Amino acid sequence: MPFASNIVSWLLTYRYAIAYPLAIVEGPVLMMVSGFLVHLGFFYFWPIFLLTSAGDLTGDIIWYKIGEHGARTIIDKYGRFVNLTQENVERAEQFFHEHQGKILFISKITMGFGFALATLVAAGAMKIPFKKYMTINLLGQFIWTAFLMGIGYFLGNLYTLVDKSLRLAVLGAMIAIVGFAAYGFSRYMRKRFIR
Repeated sequence: MPFASNIVSWLLTYRYAIAYPLAIVEGPVLMMVSGFLVHLGFFYFWPIFLLTSAGDLTGDIIWYKIGEHGARTIIDKYGRFVNLTQENVERAEQFFHEHQGKILFISKITMGFGFALATLVAAGAMKIPFKKYMTINLLGQFIWTAFLMGIGYFLGNLYTLVDKSLRLAVLGAMIAIVGFAAYGFSRYMRKRFIR
């Protein structure tokens, strides 16, 4: 997973300054990598926790605003680039009618079962009150960030237990395992819930 390797090198080079913008683009991967680097002593927990949370929330706000201001046109033109289809947004809108709060919270702490962008855009398109949207996302964000950083921290612990000569191989294997697990989970949830 070259993107995860790039995140590690950018974080080590630019440290806290790059954490916020990276989290807007790829929050979950950054959170796991950050937890790993916290364990290794490259970052302090609270600053990186708050920066990655704020960046990921900013991404959520952007998707909400896209939904609120012309989702249909944007989805038709550019949705295919982020696997966001009109059909996915319509399904998310149907679910929202009955369970707005639950859907937003569960979507936040599960990466949306593979269709998080559709959920965020649908929230904006349906004009869910922004205050309600942010309150639910903020609560979910802290849980989600802590969980992912905890995974990274645990992997950092395993990394420190491995002999120095094997560390690079173990790091590559950990990144690959986490990437494949996230990909597999997303595919499974799509097959199960998207008919």
